[in-house]
Amino acid sequence: MQPTEAIILAGGFGTRLKKKINQVPKPMAPIGDKPFLAYLLDYLDEFGITHVILSVGYKWEVIRDQFGDRYKSARLSYAVENEPLGTGGGMRAAMQLLEGDHTFILNGDTFFRVDLNDLGAFHFAHQADLSMSVSRMNNISRYGTVELQVCKVTGFREKQQVRAGYINGGVYITSRFLFDRFKLPATFSFEEDLLTKHLDALKICAMNSTGYFIDIGVPEDYEKAIRELPQKVKAGGSLPDNH
Repeated sequence: MQPTEAIILAGGFGTRLKKKINQVPKPMAPIGDKPFLAYLLDYLDEFGITHVILSVGYKWEVIRDQFGDRYKSARLSYAVENEPLGTGGGMRAAMQLLEGDHTFILNGDTFFRVDLNDLGAFHFAHQADLSMSVSRMNNISRYGTVELQVCKVTGFREKQQVRAGYINGGVYITSRFLFDRFKLPATFSFEEDLLTKHLDALKICAMNSTGYFIDIGVPEDYEKAIRELPQKVKAGGSLPDNH
C-alpha cells in the first residue's frame, strides 16, 4: 500500500552556507519568497502525503515558528535532536512517530522530483528492504556513485571524478522497522554505517529518475537553486544541465 507519510531530514547546520543564509537551519534557506523546505512540502503534498515528520535539531524552533503543525493537507510532527544523532540516528528517532509501516524519506537540502507513486510501486514490486532514487549524471566529482546490477545496489563508490554514473538522489522508501535487525549506536550515519556496512544483509534497489535535481549544500548550487527552482517547479521539473 502506498505510504502517506514522509520523513524530511531537516537538521542540517548549513555550515558552508553561513554567509548566505544568516544563521538559520539549512532547509530554511530562502529561495525566492519562501524557504527551501516549503518546496519539499509542496512536492509531498502533490503526492497525497498527509503526515510529514521533520527530523530537526539546530535552531529547529525557526522551522516550527514558520510552519507550525500543519502545511496544506499534511500534519507536521517534529522529532527533535537535543544533540546531533547523525543522519541515521535522526532518521531512527523520526520513525518512532510514524503511524504506518512504510515511509518515504527525503534529505532536507536536496530537491529531486521523483514520481513517488512510481517509487512506491517499484519498491513493493521488488520486495526491497529499502528503495532509493538515483539520477544519472555526467562529469561527477562532488558526489559518490551507486553501483548497480540491473536495479539492485551492489556498492557505493567514494567521491571521485567520473565521466558518468548514478548518484544517490536522497529520496527513499522503506519500512519503519529497517533498523531493528542491526545493532547500531545512538549516533550513526545512515549512508556509511547502515547502507554501506550492511549492504550484503539488505536488499537495496534503485530506481532511476530523470526529474529535476538540485542540492543546496554548497554556495554555488544554492545560487543555482535561487535562479532555477521556482521556474522548474512551475514547469513540472526537467533535466538539469549536467545530465
